[in-house]
Amino acid sequence: MHAIVIEDKQLRWAEVPDPEPGHGEVVVDVTAAAVNRADLLQRQGHYPPPPGAPAYPGLECSGVISAVGPGVEDHHVGERVCALLAGGGYAERVAVPAGQLLPVPAGLALVEAAALPEVACTVWSNTVAHDRLRAGETFLVHGGGSGIGTFAVQLGRALGATVLVTARAAKHERLRALGADHTIDYQEQDFVRVVHEVTDGRGADVVLDIIGAKYLARNIEALAPGGRISVIGFQGGTRAELDLGALMAKRGTVSSTSLRARPLADKARIVAGVRDQVWPLVAAGVVKPIIHGTFPLAEAAEAQRVMESSDHLGKLILLR
Repeated sequence: MHAIVIEDKQLRWAEVPDPEPGHGEVVVDVTAAAVNRADLLQRQGHYPPPPGAPAYPGLECSGVISAVGPGVEDHHVGERVCALLAGGGYAERVAVPAGQLLPVPAGLALVEAAALPEVACTVWSNTVAHDRLRAGETFLVHGGGSGIGTFAVQLGRALGATVLVTARAAKHERLRALGADHTIDYQEQDFVRVVHEVTDGRGADVVLDIIGAKYLARNIEALAPGGRISVIGFQGGTRAELDLGALMAKRGTVSSTSLRARPLADKARIVAGVRDQVWPLVAAGVVKPIIHGTFPLAEAAEAQRVMESSDHLGKLILLR
């Protein structure tokens, strides 16, 4: 089969061995795969795949099961699925642990389904399972134009939260259409000031942050009493000084999680939670995959260049 491999920090279309399903795995013939910022980090040498994962990028895909390994009883050849991956989505086929498979939501095409597994599992596991976002709370989402951001805005609105989002001004109208109650131009506005203005000084109950070090102190300043911050990206660096006094005064918590390297049992638990709690919202059209554009799989480098520009809104999809 063919896949996108990384050589000297460049992407190259190459022939690679066909995957074989191990115990508890299936092989999926890939129809579409989504591009994630982690793929760019892997290409740059900053985010190697966990042990046992394919060496080529791709953290989510959709397609049709073509082989079933021993120990798999609930899936069959010919089944349409989408999948959370530790790697290997930029390929014609990929082996997937059965616990990381999701059905294609009712009403969606396979191409649309490829835009969902990584963002749904990331946002749900942090915002719902960990930070317990509830109706009536205020939810601040950084990087609103990203795949994570566009999904988080919709899920926050579906949960009954007031959603605030930072993004470039050109993306504000679309984000409000997705459910954002307030949009903040991070290039021209101080998000801390805006958060306190729209919450009458209380602050945000939950913050979902892809920036990291650059925003840590300001996120704490924007936090409501008892608020929760989840750091899921480091576009603004990995090292910052933490004012424990300021955090304690808010009775706040800061957590930082990753999804890719979690044990299989953890991923299966998260996937099950997404299937039970998020997939009905997708099937009902309350939460939708937002796709900026599609590219042939062999042109993955161009898709990554679009992501690096940050001019996109939503997901970038590679088509086999």
